[in-house]
Amino acid sequence: VQLVELGGGSVQSGGSLRLSCRVSGYSRQQYFYMGWFRQRPGKEREGIAAIDIVDATSVADSVKDRFIISRDNGDNTMYLQMNSLTPEDTAMYYCAGRVGRWHQYPPLVQNEYDIWGQGTQVTVSS
Repeated sequence: VQLVELGGGSVQSGGSLRLSCRVSGYSRQQYFYMGWFRQRPGKEREGIAAIDIVDATSVADSVKDRFIISRDNGDNTMYLQMNSLTPEDTAMYYCAGRVGRWHQYPPLVQNEYDIWGQGTQVTVSS
């Protein structure tokens, strides 16, 4: 299974960005979940949103009013719509996934994921 992120970049405070993560190489007959993590400068990586193949979602309280996670089963892509961005959202954003390990709701803990994308930088200026 491979993950490829797209959509990072620079934006001014208050703006929006949409990240995408395309997944390839897994069987749709398997349970699979994907998540977004970020690592802000000087801080540990944190889980911010996740979705599974039956569209159950988990979203961190810190972003739930501004970020929306979704997926398009047709093109095997997960999205993260980020609105009302602030400089505090500046980070490297990573897409992650795991095959086969069922959860009622997809986890936001990084050790529950074993497939990672390369990351995409998001920079929000004030």
